[in-house]
Amino acid sequence: MKRLLALIAAGATALGLTALSNPPAAAAAGCRVDYTVTSQWQGGFQGAVKITNLGEPVSGWTLKFTLPDAGQKVVQGWNATWAQSGATVTATPVDWNRALGTGASTDLGFVGSFTGANPKPTAFTLNGVACTGSVVEPPPGGGEPTPGPGTGTPVDVNGQLRVCGVKLCNQYNRPVQLRGMSTHGIQWFSKCYNAASVDALAKDWKSDLLRIAMYVQERGYETDPAGFTSRVNSLVDMAGARGMYAMIDFHTLTPGDPNYNLDRAKTFFASVAARNAAKKHVIYEIANEPNGVSWAAIKNYAEQVIPVIRAADPDAVIIVGTRGWSSLGVSDGSNESEIVNNPVNATNIMYAFHFYAASHKDNYRATVSRAASQLPLFVTEFGTVSATGGGTLDRASTTAWLDLLDQLKISYANWTYSDAPESSAALRPGTCDGTDYSSSGVLTESGALIKSRISTTDTFPTG
Repeated sequence: MKRLLALIAAGATALGLTALSNPPAAAAAGCRVDYTVTSQWQGGFQGAVKITNLGEPVSGWTLKFTLPDAGQKVVQGWNATWAQSGATVTATPVDWNRALGTGASTDLGFVGSFTGANPKPTAFTLNGVACTGSVVEPPPGGGEPTPGPGTGTPVDVNGQLRVCGVKLCNQYNRPVQLRGMSTHGIQWFSKCYNAASVDALAKDWKSDLLRIAMYVQERGYETDPAGFTSRVNSLVDMAGARGMYAMIDFHTLTPGDPNYNLDRAKTFFASVAARNAAKKHVIYEIANEPNGVSWAAIKNYAEQVIPVIRAADPDAVIIVGTRGWSSLGVSDGSNESEIVNNPVNATNIMYAFHFYAASHKDNYRATVSRAASQLPLFVTEFGTVSATGGGTLDRASTTAWLDLLDQLKISYANWTYSDAPESSAALRPGTCDGTDYSSSGVLTESGALIKSRISTTDTFPTG
C-alpha cells in the first residue's frame, strides 16, 4: 500500500526556544539571525532560524547560540547538522547551503524539548561573530498577507484551482493550502466510505480534500474497470456535495513502472475526465508511487496521459508522481534536480511528494525545502508512522513535517481515513461497522493527531 515512502523528514522543530532576545549591543554587523517559534506544545516546540550573512562571502559556517538551561534539548533538526553540548547549540551546513555570499540567507529549523518555562536562546554567533537579530512573527496564512478568510465550504470559497508559479492557487489567484485525508484501497475498505463517514470528514474533521485511492493492481481496477470507475465517480460526487475537493488517485504501486498501465490509464482518465469536466472540485493524480523506474520513463508516461485528460478537462490541476515512490528521487539516491532540469512538458501540473514521518527525515525534508522554490509540490500521501504503514506514531517528526508544509503552503492528504489494522489508519478497527467517525473513542493516536491539525480554521484568501 502506499505507505511505502517518502518525504522529507521530520526533523525539525526545535528546542523549546521562544525568541531571539536581547542581541548583544555591541554585535558586529557581519550577520543577522531571525528566530521564530512556529509551533509549541506541552514540553516541546518547533523553531525556525534564518541566517543572513552581512559580511564577506563564506564557504562554510558555524552557527552557535546558548540556551539558559542545559536541560533544554534539540530533538531533531533540518537544513543543517545540529549538535548540543551543555547549554550550547551548534549548527553546521549541509552541502547545498554551505556557501553564503554577502546578503545571502539560509533557513534552518529544529524541534526541541523543554521543562518548565520555554527558554529564550541568546548570544547567536556565526563563525564567531556576534549577530544582530529579531523575533519574527509571521502573518496569518504562512507568511503571506491575507485579506481575510472566506466563508463557506472549501470549494465554495476557492472555486476552480490552478497552478500559479510554484503554488496551488484559488479562483482569486491567491496561494492556498488544502488539508485532507486519503482513503485506503477502495477494493478493501469500501464500507468506510459512505454518507456518514464523508459527512464526518467534511463537517467534524473540516477536511478540504478527499483523496480517492483506486488501486490498479492488487484486486483493483484491472479486475473490473467499469465497476471501479463507477465507485470513483460516486465518491467524487459525495465529496463535491459536501464542498470538498476530490483527488482521483490512479494508485499504481506494483509494478512500479507506470507505463505498464499506460493503456489502462488512458482509458480510465478519458472516462472520468469526460464525466467530471464541468466540476470545479476534481484533481487528477495520474501515478501514485512510481518505483524502480527512471524519471525519463515517468515523464514519458505523464506526457501521454495528460493530453487525454486535457482533451476533456482543460482546466483541472493534474499531479505527476515522482521517482522513488514519489520522493522526488530521494529514496533512489537522487533529488529534485532531475525534474527541475527536465520537467514534464505540460501546464497546470504539480509534482507529488510522499513521506512517512518515522522513516523519512532530514535529507527528505531538506529536499522539499529546496524543491518548493522551484517546483509546485503536493503531498498527496503521508503517514505518521514508518514506511511500512506500521510501527509507533512519530509525533515529533509528524509535527515537524506538518509545520514545514504549513510554512511552505504545500497541500497534503494523510494515509489513511480507514479502520485498517495498521497504525497509519486514523480509525480504530471495527469503526467502519458503525456510524461514528469522529469521536475520541474511534480515533487512533494517529487519527487524533491528524484530526487536530486539519480541523483548525482554514485561511483561504479571497482578494
